[in-house]
Amino acid sequence: MEWAVKGGFFTKNGTDDRLEFPAAAKTVCSIGVNELRTQREKIPGRRWNFFIGLVLVAAVALAYQSSLRVPLIFDDHPAIERNATIRQLWPLTPVLLTPVSAAGATGRPLVNLSLALNYAWGGLEVTGYHVFNLTVHALAGLALWGLLRRTFRRCGPESMAQRCAEKIAAAVALLWLVHPLQSESVICIVQRNELLAGLFYLLIFYAFERSMDSPRAGLWRAMAIVACGAGVLSKELVATAPLLVFLYDRTFIAGTFGAAWRVRWKFYASLALTWIPLGALMLATEARAGTVGFGLGMSGWTYLLTQCRALGIYLQLAVWPYPLVLDYGTEVVGSVGEVWGRGIFILGLLAGTGWALWRRPFFGFLGAWFFVILAPSSSFVPLTTQTIAEHRMYLPLISLMTLAVIALARLGRGFVFGVGLGVVALALGLGTYGRTLDYRTEESIWLDTLKKMPSNARAHASMGQVRVREARWAEAAEFYATAVRLQPDYADAHNDYANVLDQLGRWAEGLEHHGTAARLKTDDSDIGFNRARALLRAGREADSVVAFQRVVRREPQRVEAWLGLSDAWLRVGRPIDAAEALAQVVRLRPEVAELHYNLGNIWLGLARGPEAVAALTEAVRLRPDWAAAHNNLALALVSAGRLAEAVASYEEALRLLPGVAQVHHNLALVLGKLGRLAEAIAQDEAALRLEPDNREARAHLSWLRRR
Repeated sequence: MEWAVKGGFFTKNGTDDRLEFPAAAKTVCSIGVNELRTQREKIPGRRWNFFIGLVLVAAVALAYQSSLRVPLIFDDHPAIERNATIRQLWPLTPVLLTPVSAAGATGRPLVNLSLALNYAWGGLEVTGYHVFNLTVHALAGLALWGLLRRTFRRCGPESMAQRCAEKIAAAVALLWLVHPLQSESVICIVQRNELLAGLFYLLIFYAFERSMDSPRAGLWRAMAIVACGAGVLSKELVATAPLLVFLYDRTFIAGTFGAAWRVRWKFYASLALTWIPLGALMLATEARAGTVGFGLGMSGWTYLLTQCRALGIYLQLAVWPYPLVLDYGTEVVGSVGEVWGRGIFILGLLAGTGWALWRRPFFGFLGAWFFVILAPSSSFVPLTTQTIAEHRMYLPLISLMTLAVIALARLGRGFVFGVGLGVVALALGLGTYGRTLDYRTEESIWLDTLKKMPSNARAHASMGQVRVREARWAEAAEFYATAVRLQPDYADAHNDYANVLDQLGRWAEGLEHHGTAARLKTDDSDIGFNRARALLRAGREADSVVAFQRVVRREPQRVEAWLGLSDAWLRVGRPIDAAEALAQVVRLRPEVAELHYNLGNIWLGLARGPEAVAALTEAVRLRPDWAAAHNNLALALVSAGRLAEAVASYEEALRLLPGVAQVHHNLALVLGKLGRLAEAIAQDEAALRLEPDNREARAHLSWLRRR
């Protein structure tokens, strides 16, 4: 079977079975079969490829060598430290059904699974987590290098991209790997969602590209589909991959959308099927815990204006990566006038991308790569918790680095290109290394953020959290006070500020902020629970009952809320309700002896002997060496009329803790009722030896002797 070039098409054996050239054939991507074979002969050998791969991996290791001991920061705390689902690997279902409170791991099962694997290997020791992130980042760089090499070879012999495919591909991968703008994605552990999504995204394209000239095309396309499925389980942005792969096919392979669809429609339909699990995850996590979508206090227009500012920042940081900021907060742009210049510039880039897609497809694809990947987070659909975030540039940065390297290659070839590339790579690598030093402690990175964005309320609140972990309550209060002053509707800051004020003994102020937090965030169980505790401490027991009831209705598995409700019921004089609330705790934590003991004591106080016996029997079964539990079980058995069993329990209590006068006297009372007078007298005498002033024991002893 022979393929030949005829009239702008590949034709097979002179028949009409043909495949169109890419649209770029008129410009940068025209290449015949014989030319392609000639170029393949120029492809470097395995040793050279191994050397380049080693250089890329080494560059990552050198740039990020100081990041291995960076502590948990920002969203790492809810995603790792407070994420109970990563504490065990089996059964797997809880690990994959991520909690809505897990921040960057919410609705991303593969991210949560990777965290669970890290936890299994090293608990909360951070080194293993960082090694995982660096490994994924390096693998993504290798996948990018492989993809670009093959893509550039498809460009025509008159194009620089084709003539220098190996050098340009390696250069782009190197600059992309060490660029400081990538530092947040690599250093912040939970941002591995960006890393994993990026790796799978690039593997989709690499596998598709390999399928075009492989005898095992079906296997490579199957790998692309699997990578797409894994990608959407890592981060939502991978949903854009089917669209960009289709555009890649049209640009570099098929030549038209129609040709691409006719030949490979089943492949694209299979890729699109991965949107189904993504939709299910979004529904299951309530649109990522209610942080994404409309009706959340931010309009689409306001968010779109804010993204004009965001895109301007991203482009500037790609060219000159300073100042890098961990968290830009939730500030938004209020009017067109604030961003009209940037808006016009972005619209110009969009228009230029549209024109290039038609006239210069290679450059049009680079523009589309930038805008399409950013579209889920940087368009008009609000992401209310972070309006601007540097980690969103992880994949879009590839376009800009490609343009930069091509421009550098045009300025000089050979030695000049090598020197220029070395200078740029060294500068970027040193910038990344310097940025890792900003992350050396939580305090250092948040102080750096405040230095660059002093009006960032969340940065002040985060510094407050740092001071709380250090038990520096007064300083924490100052940071939280600033946070709520800068952003009065910041519910979490009010809640944390109130907790700090409680620690300082400023109860009245604390209760005020607890109330403000609860009004701002009515459906938050943590805020509601803290307010309920504050009300109970302030002596407002009836109000605390209502507050605790709201918490347990929202979160019926919350043990401490049921305990608080039980305590509140006792304080308002409703012990039966208290016992019922405590019974809920016992059902949730049946292995805790103290809970059964406390429940038994409540029933004992209500003279509910059978219920008290059942609870206290379970307490002594769980803790056989607990003398107080044996003593109270004996009291419950007496209340239930089971005197002989009560004697055995008292004797066990005395065996475990001899020398308690009251227990001797209690045993004497039971023995007296059973008619075992001599034994009863001996127990009262033992009680008086231990406690001569015990009037009850002396009176009972006199009564026994008279009998």
